[in-house]
Amino acid sequence: MSVPKYDDLFDPLLQAMHRLGGSASVSEQEDMVATVLQLSDKELSEIHRGNRTKFSYRLAWARNYLKRYGFLENSSRGVWALTPDGLKHKSVDKAVVKRLVQKLEKKSVQISKLAEVEPEGEEVTWEDELLEVLRNILPASFERLCQRLLRESGFVQVEVTGRSGDGGIDGKGIVRVGGLLSFHVIFQCKRYKGTVSSSFVRDFRGAMIGRADKGLLITTGSFSRDARAEAQRDGATPIDLLDGHELVQKLKELSIGVEVKKQVVERVEIKKEYFSDL
Repeated sequence: MSVPKYDDLFDPLLQAMHRLGGSASVSEQEDMVATVLQLSDKELSEIHRGNRTKFSYRLAWARNYLKRYGFLENSSRGVWALTPDGLKHKSVDKAVVKRLVQKLEKKSVQISKLAEVEPEGEEVTWEDELLEVLRNILPASFERLCQRLLRESGFVQVEVTGRSGDGGIDGKGIVRVGGLLSFHVIFQCKRYKGTVSSSFVRDFRGAMIGRADKGLLITTGSFSRDARAEAQRDGATPIDLLDGHELVQKLKELSIGVEVKKQVVERVEIKKEYFSDL
C-alpha cells in the first residue's frame, strides 16, 4: 500500500497513541503508526520534498489537525499526549475534523479538495526550512553545531575529532547523570537527505566498540525502522538516534540559531546568519 493521505492518518494516529499509553514522542508515533498500517521501509522512505519523507510530512499534518480539534496536545519538550477527549476516542469523523479546523483557520491558505491536496502551513515549513539550511552548511560547521548542541544539553569535554579513516566518528564527549555517574559517548554527525539504514548503524557501532559506553548518531535525515531496532539491539553497545525532526526541535528548545517570536500565534524565525558564520 502507499502512504495514506494526512486525513486517513487520523484514526491510525489515535490508535497508535492509545497503544503507546496516551503519550509519545514523534519518533514513537511514527514507528507505531507504521506498525498499525504495516507500511514497508520503502514506503516509509519515500521523500515528499527536500529532506522530509512523505509519511513524516503527512503524519505531522494529522497531528496538527487532531491538536486543533482537541484530541492531542504537545509540550515544549516535544512530547505529544491524548487530551481527555482524545482518551475517549480511537476514531474520528475526518470530515467533521476538517470542517472545524477550517473554521478555526480562516486566515490560513485556502485549500480545495482537502482529501486530495495536502495543506501547507507554517508549523511544518519552519522545520523544512531549517533542515534545508543545515544541509547546505559546511561539514565542519555542522560538526561545530552538534558540538554546541551537546554542550547545551549537558555534555562536558566535547571534542570534534572527525577525520578520514576513523570509521565515521566525528567526536566524543562525556554526559553526567545526577552529578554522580558519567558515560563516555562517541558521536557522528551526518548531513543526510534520505533515510539512514541499519547497515550504517552497524558500521558505526563497529567503529566505536571498546572506545565508549554509548554512541550517538545525529542526522538531518531520518532512520528506518530496522536502523532504530539495530541501535537498541540486545547485547550490543547502545546507540541513541537523533533524526532531523528531533534535531530542529532541539535547536528550537535550546535557542541555537532559532528565535521564537512570541505572538498570538507562535512564529519561528530562523537566523540563517548564525549557521553561515559557524
